[in-house]
Amino acid sequence: MRFLLLVLLGLASTAQATGAAATEAPTLRPFVTLEDAVVRLEDLFDGLGERGATPLGPAPAPGQRLVVEAPQLFAIARRNGVEWNPSGGAERVVLDRPGRALGREEVLEALRDALRPRGVEDDTDLELQAFHPPLVPPAAFPQVMVEQVTYDAHTQRFAAGLAITAEGMAAQRIRLAGRAVTTLPVVLAVRQLAVGDVVRAEDVRLARMPANRVRAGAADSVEQAVGQALRRPAAAGQPLLMANLAEPLVVERGSTVTMQYETPGLSVTATGRAMEGAARGAVLPVMNLSSRIVVEARAIGPGRVRVEARR
Repeated sequence: MRFLLLVLLGLASTAQATGAAATEAPTLRPFVTLEDAVVRLEDLFDGLGERGATPLGPAPAPGQRLVVEAPQLFAIARRNGVEWNPSGGAERVVLDRPGRALGREEVLEALRDALRPRGVEDDTDLELQAFHPPLVPPAAFPQVMVEQVTYDAHTQRFAAGLAITAEGMAAQRIRLAGRAVTTLPVVLAVRQLAVGDVVRAEDVRLARMPANRVRAGAADSVEQAVGQALRRPAAAGQPLLMANLAEPLVVERGSTVTMQYETPGLSVTATGRAMEGAARGAVLPVMNLSSRIVVEARAIGPGRVRVEARR
């Protein structure tokens, strides 16, 4: 900041006052938010008219501020023909330059482009170590260039330099290091699911997780889960395992079912009780409520079973 003060004073000494003096004494601006990359005379004093556009020097970097104390203000005023005198020596002007943090995704996108020729796939997760995003002007469209990239395929570790440029700021260069983590698709529950719940499309989402955190047998597509019933409960955010998914029951254990018996030229129905639950197409024991005989039947629909003739 001392360097910026010297620049302001140096440039101010070469500036020449133009036009007639203001009819009213200029007043100090105690706090100023800078939108431009240049500090001008009007950022320090009000009431200067056209002279206020006189440039004094570069603005602070985005996210930083510059405090101009009374002695420096007085020197700038004298060298620019501004009729201002400090009243007690405690006056100051705070020049604040707003900034926004460079988006993490902006950095990751540039890194992916640089690492792709080195064999890093697009669905690989890039973990950054101790990343402190630089600040850029709020309305700027920064350009991120990756320099000096190194990548070790065995350890999956990378290092790179970033050059960030944007209108209204000096170029910034930072070093980054991190690891490229292989990921796999996995189906996650988006809400608490209970045993027997039939999975709907809105109950799950597809995400990618580090491969070393994905359990063997995890569902890797939404189609594998939707329409299936849960054998075990699943918490929100938990991966669904194929072993815990099954065809939903069309016949509940202990429920009353319609028994259908068919032979060539003959079709008979009776009422029975399911001794076990069953999905469509599964075989289960059913008791004929009239004869109390237990037979094997195949579930063919909700509350319906077909007794198959023995051969």
